Amino acid sequence: MARRKDGGHSGGHGWFVTFADLMGLLVAFFVMLVAFSTQDSAKLQVVAGSMRDAFGVQDRVRYSGIIEVLGLPTRPKLKNAAHIDPSEASATPSPDEHDRQRSYGARFKEDRKFALASASLRQALQDMPEITEVSKHIMIEETKQGLNIEIVDQDGRSMFPDGMKQPYERTRRIIQKLAPALKAMPYRLSIVGHTSASPIPPKPGYGPWELSADRANAVREILAGEGIPSGNIFMVAGKADTDPLFPDNPSMTPNRRVTITLMREQPPIPPDLTP
Repeated sequence: MARRKDGGHSGGHGWFVTFADLMGLLVAFFVMLVAFSTQDSAKLQVVAGSMRDAFGVQDRVRYSGIIEVLGLPTRPKLKNAAHIDPSEASATPSPDEHDRQRSYGARFKEDRKFALASASLRQALQDMPEITEVSKHIMIEETKQGLNIEIVDQDGRSMFPDGMKQPYERTRRIIQKLAPALKAMPYRLSIVGHTSASPIPPKPGYGPWELSADRANAVREILAGEGIPSGNIFMVAGKADTDPLFPDNPSMTPNRRVTITLMREQPPIPPDLTP
């Protein structure tokens, strides 16, 4: 067999260089996988919610949590979703189209005010890092009645002791943190307590109706202690388990909640107005 005249091998292992390049690419790929798997999902969800508010997605009904948690399921559809009359989207305007446009403009302006109120409430909670974990119990939902602030229970972490009307200290601190923002807003407040459906019979003389009403009133007392005048309170009530947050599962833990609503009300009619 003839020998090569150049004295043997040329010294360059081409396959080894290719193999090293492949190993380098694989290492970089796995480093990227690890980096993406350890991202702060809570912060990303907060940013996503803020972006939705900033760009005005869904100007009629809006659902977003302070921090949207995987343990708190999203309802399949929103409650109190307003039906949009087809004439409002018609390409052929009717004689009173201008009146409807003025009305829609007023509603849109009000919705933007509620979006700003929602952002202010989020900021109030995020400015207090020591209660960030507890603030995951807060959900904000815009409805036909106004802007709902839901203080909800989660599995294994309730906001009120079982069967008691006074909240835990962590719950009290959240309500106290929300109070200055609520006081600065030009809306009256409705406070409603709710319970979940339970197969356990209530205590004689003190059932879910009394408990839900007492919890709502306890929240009112905390807000009053923070300077919110009684004239700003529209209503305090208890609804027991008649209005679940998740109608498909009335016994679910998040159905136990207290709802503070910034009421959407028509402006008062001046006394000297004549038709």
